[in-house]
Amino acid sequence: MHVLSTNIGELTKITWNGEELYTGIFKHPTNLPLVLEKEKVANDSIADRKVHGGTYKACYLFSDKHYTYWKKRYPNLNWDWGMFGENLTVAGMDETKIRIGDIYKIGSALVQISQPREPCFKLGIRFGSQQILKEFIEYGFPGVYVQILEEGQVFSGDKLILVSASDNLLTVRQFFQLLYAKEKDQKTLKLAIENSALPEYKRERLKKYL
Repeated sequence: MHVLSTNIGELTKITWNGEELYTGIFKHPTNLPLVLEKEKVANDSIADRKVHGGTYKACYLFSDKHYTYWKKRYPNLNWDWGMFGENLTVAGMDETKIRIGDIYKIGSALVQISQPREPCFKLGIRFGSQQILKEFIEYGFPGVYVQILEEGQVFSGDKLILVSASDNLLTVRQFFQLLYAKEKDQKTLKLAIENSALPEYKRERLKKYL
């Protein structure tokens, strides 16, 4: 795996249900490296700190593998890296193999896989259709958020080097599917609740399904 594109965005005004809001989802490739800070990417825009940024959502990674699928579904969009609001477009990233809790070296930064992306209406704004939320969940490859263990710079071309594989076998895709499953698989549920790399509030919410 390696970084194909580093992406940042400026705050963009949108209208949602008659209300004017701002979003940082309109990210575009930059020729500059990204500086991964503890709770955000330096010089990137975050409109709502309640749902973006912070310890467990400091930086968002999305795989190039999925662009072909989505381009076919939405051929009339102006496609470029960063379309999903990701800070890092990564070549060859596979959510069926990456575990929650895996630790990677990217450039001079050290990061830990913390959780999948859960889509909100702002993804629908960028794609011009709220239908993509249902499609995104059904497709099941959501990209990953990371926690920044050591701040550092990431350049396009930098490799993702696995430093430490999580002892907990829960993959990003398994957890994403668990979140939206009406019937929660008990084995997967227990893996999630026992996974200390996940935000504690998410683990607590899942206990009711045991």
